[in-house]
Amino acid sequence: MAKKIIRKIIFIIGIIVLGGLGGIIMDRYLFPYLSTMSFFSNIGFLKKSTEDVTVINRTEQVTVKEETSMANIASKATSSVVNIIVLPGNSQPKNTAVENITGEIVTSDGLIMTYAPNLTANSKYKVMLYDGNVYDANFIGVDAYSNLAFLKINASNLPVISFGDSGSITPGEKVIAIANDSGSYLNAYDSGIMTAYLPTFNLGGAALSSSENLEGVYGVDFNFPSDYVGGPVVDFNGDTIGILGSVSTNNSNQYFVIPVDKAEAVMSKAMGNSLSSDPVLGIYFVPITKTFALANNINADKGAMIYSSSGQQGLAIIYGSPAQKAGLKINDIITAINGTQIDLNHSLPQLLYSFKKGDKITLTISRNGQETKVPVQL
Repeated sequence: MAKKIIRKIIFIIGIIVLGGLGGIIMDRYLFPYLSTMSFFSNIGFLKKSTEDVTVINRTEQVTVKEETSMANIASKATSSVVNIIVLPGNSQPKNTAVENITGEIVTSDGLIMTYAPNLTANSKYKVMLYDGNVYDANFIGVDAYSNLAFLKINASNLPVISFGDSGSITPGEKVIAIANDSGSYLNAYDSGIMTAYLPTFNLGGAALSSSENLEGVYGVDFNFPSDYVGGPVVDFNGDTIGILGSVSTNNSNQYFVIPVDKAEAVMSKAMGNSLSSDPVLGIYFVPITKTFALANNINADKGAMIYSSSGQQGLAIIYGSPAQKAGLKINDIITAINGTQIDLNHSLPQLLYSFKKGDKITLTISRNGQETKVPVQL
């Protein structure tokens, strides 16, 4: 008898426990769910069951990973980067060191470009392509304006480096340099930041700007820039936006990027075999900025002022140059060439470079506050 009573009690307790659990489940999960359905939403006890209940919707976290492989980012330019092997020529000592420098293919029929102002016709050159093929190369010349040098190999259907828009790059953007200047003949990569556009930086390597040297470059902060001189610099879209160069100033090397729009102007001359036609004006000058104008009480904020820190005419204007023959004087401010204004985006050397030796141009000059036109034959 006692056993039957105990079983009934256990059975009743089980029913109560199961019923309680069912009620909790119904109250916490089923009723709130049913209340979200339009058919049940107006039933009173279901509406009441959802009071003070917070429904948490599940969300998923999506992580977008930045491309970390420099080789993948720079893949557009990779096959166009070459290794230039500089060998001693017949007139050079046999123990002259062999040099490897980086270059890039700029025409499908084998025109090679690099930044190497010291290349000469006295050396012999070979070029190794991305596929391992090696070609003899002929020396075309070095452009005195930009220090860009050109070689030519006898080949066809080569992968040509694709230039982007250097004007689209802004200071602070990440960029990648590519080199192939080692005995292993493999591409190397370095990443850095495009620090600033330097409109008054002149490749003359002197305290004053020269009318015959490129002005306006990008500053960069690569870890080992000397290893990448002559090679392309690409942005994180993989577009080539310039060529890495260097110049020695005050016994130290400064590294920079020549924008592609200026490099393309030089390439056009190289393809037309007219590197030797670079114009000459023959002055040293200071590009006028607002700071320079304020510091020197000049009533102008743009232009190019013929200048020498010593105040000597002969140190500002080269003897026998077109500038001297045209009667230009120290402290003259050149404000325009053939009507095109000179400013930080259109420098004196850049405007001059669009002409060739022998061309006649008209300079607009400000002298002692008076404007005048001066004809010059370059």
